[in-house]
Amino acid sequence: MEATNDNLVILEGHFLTLPEFSHELFGEEFYTAEFSVNRLSDSKDILNITISKKLLTDGTDLEGRYIRITGQLRSYNKIVGSRNKLLLTVFARHIDFPEDKADEPNSIFITGYICKEPVYRMTPFGREITDILLAVNRHFNKTDYIPVLTWGRNAKFTKAMAVGDKVKIEGRLQSRIYTKTHGDGSIEEKTAYEVSSSAINLLESVNDTFEEHESVSLS
Repeated sequence: MEATNDNLVILEGHFLTLPEFSHELFGEEFYTAEFSVNRLSDSKDILNITISKKLLTDGTDLEGRYIRITGQLRSYNKIVGSRNKLLLTVFARHIDFPEDKADEPNSIFITGYICKEPVYRMTPFGREITDILLAVNRHFNKTDYIPVLTWGRNAKFTKAMAVGDKVKIEGRLQSRIYTKTHGDGSIEEKTAYEVSSSAINLLESVNDTFEEHESVSLS
């Protein structure tokens, strides 16, 4: 089993759709499904799950049950038309049925390298955001590319970071619906998947003036 120290996701919620066959790799069958996780508000995050048939025990009824999924956040490229699209899915490694619900049903812990220049911006409501793209290594010479949003003080902290800096991120995995206007005036509703960070730790910096580890947590 691959180590998950640098990429760990823990979700609690319900399957919106029962897992359906997706593909087979080295003789192992994999299934995909949508998983609903409650936020503190009334909204929900609808997330993509990839799961091995080995975890789908015969006779186990998943419909309507409260489930905990532990795994990794994976990315892969899919060609849509003439463009590559980055898709994110939670690769399940364990499934169980907790009797008690966690205080935080959506947690992610990832360690990786900034692989794209951070983009600092302001929302229409005046909130500061910095977008970063994190390259997270896993076994077999593979890399997952994970978009991360940082907010407020963390946005100021990360906007000065450089490509190649190694950081540890804690937060939650979210889905966000947005609209895109095409050149012909048509409007398309789309869904973005990204990590909304709550804490950031700078582990290594390519900047020669870096002297010690720094950590910022949202209050």
